[in-house]
Amino acid sequence: MLGIAPVLVPLAAVGLVLLMIGAIVTHLRRHEAKPILANVAYLALAVFVAWGRFGPHSFTG
Repeated sequence: MLGIAPVLVPLAAVGLVLLMIGAIVTHLRRHEAKPILANVAYLALAVFVAWGRFGPHSFTG
């Protein structure tokens, strides 16, 4: 919004993608099915932001 270090947004999104993948793996290993739904939702949002900022038609302006 302010244009201060815009490269941090996609990097943070990629970091969140990796974190959510790790959370899903951890929940699967512990046989906890319910929290996986929230992790998948957060994963999808983070992938959307990372794709939008790094993708072929990025919306960074």
